[in-house]
Amino acid sequence: MKRLLVSLWHWLDDRLGLGDLLGPALKHLVPRDATWWYVFGSATLVAFIVQVVTGVALAFSFVPSSSQAYDALRFITDEAPFGRFLRGLHYYGASAMVLMVGAHMVQTFLFGSYKYPREMNWSTGVLLLGFTIAMGFTGQLLRWDQTAAWSVVVAAEQAGRIPLIGDFVARFILGGTTLGGATLSRFFAIHVFLIPAFMFGFIGLHVWLVLRHGISEPPVPGKPVDPATYKKEYHDEVERTGVPFWPEGAWRDFVFGTALIVGIVVFAFVYGPPPIEKPPDPSILQADPRPDWYLLWYFAVLALIPPKIEGPVMILAPALIGVILLLAPILGNHGERHWSRRPWSLGAVVIGVLMVGSLWISGAKSQWSPNFEAAPLPVTIVDASGGIVAEGARIFHDRACITCHLIEGQGGRRGPDLTLVSDRLSENDLVLRIVNGGGNMPAYASILTPAEVDALVAFLRTRHRAELTK
Repeated sequence: MKRLLVSLWHWLDDRLGLGDLLGPALKHLVPRDATWWYVFGSATLVAFIVQVVTGVALAFSFVPSSSQAYDALRFITDEAPFGRFLRGLHYYGASAMVLMVGAHMVQTFLFGSYKYPREMNWSTGVLLLGFTIAMGFTGQLLRWDQTAAWSVVVAAEQAGRIPLIGDFVARFILGGTTLGGATLSRFFAIHVFLIPAFMFGFIGLHVWLVLRHGISEPPVPGKPVDPATYKKEYHDEVERTGVPFWPEGAWRDFVFGTALIVGIVVFAFVYGPPPIEKPPDPSILQADPRPDWYLLWYFAVLALIPPKIEGPVMILAPALIGVILLLAPILGNHGERHWSRRPWSLGAVVIGVLMVGSLWISGAKSQWSPNFEAAPLPVTIVDASGGIVAEGARIFHDRACITCHLIEGQGGRRGPDLTLVSDRLSENDLVLRIVNGGGNMPAYASILTPAEVDALVAFLRTRHRAELTK
């Protein structure tokens, strides 16, 4: 068997020149002391391969048509052999890719590996990060459910605020003026063809740059980068102490990449893909559109910023972050690489992680969103046997007040907690607030009848501390 494989390899190598093509890449020297910190780049590539393989498999059954996409995805999930598992692999593969490219960039930044002569390595990595996030966002719409559809509407509305070209960009995203079949077809083409084509190209360029400049050695305090002498010092050191990438330098990549695949498989098998919600229906406004977890922090930003500045923040913040990342190697391509000599870099990473983590938690809770599934108040909170108070409690639910306000922990959190509202507001104050609205609360003067207002106020007047202590 071994002889047969060797003969086959020699035959292929003689016809295709695989040894000449792969040999230099596998045998190039890497620093001997490259540790487990260096596995995230290859792990990102592994996750991307998982995405390509599972994406192609899903494309065989998916129909990018507004009238058939939802049913096709239902068929894949519920009826096709291993369909649920395959969707899970694709979903958790995307999550793994986002995590790995983020970890790779943090490690590269902390190690100062973006400095001379690897500035272009960093720039192509930043672009690959952007493509990865765009890949995840465009893939969400292909579920073609209510949440995915509204997420794209929100993205188009955000893009429409870009000065001068906003209307064009919004129309490009939607494939017209409204969400429909053209939107789905456009996102399918972008997700399946356009972004992967860019990613293949930039991954190839990124790998070639790594081979050209070599894997950066671990940083050493007191050993700054001098563009005039660095290349010679690096190559002399690697020639003296380096090891071939294969097999001495690649075993960590193999072990970590294998563990990553196993993790994706376990999560896909145990937890499965994200649930498919109701089909998209623009006439239904009771939706809570939110992106997948890796964009949940930005969802929180958009919800928490004051309305007066939301336009500039929506447009300038992502652009500013991208410019800062791209300018990092230009502004500091020499000097110390070790994080102990660059405390500002460590501080920037810590602040960034804390900020994104805090926003992610806020986005996961999303207390600013109405609770459209709030149940009527139970009898333990209000007596439903009859009377004007019970009628007011019914109106409080039927008119969707409960979707934004809490009563003893029941309801939504977008508006103030009304458990003890009568301790704060008088009867006249309650009437004025209900009739005229205020802040994010609409005016109900044209919605409620005088009798309904009276019943609602009667119910709210029972919400005070003395009543609860009886």
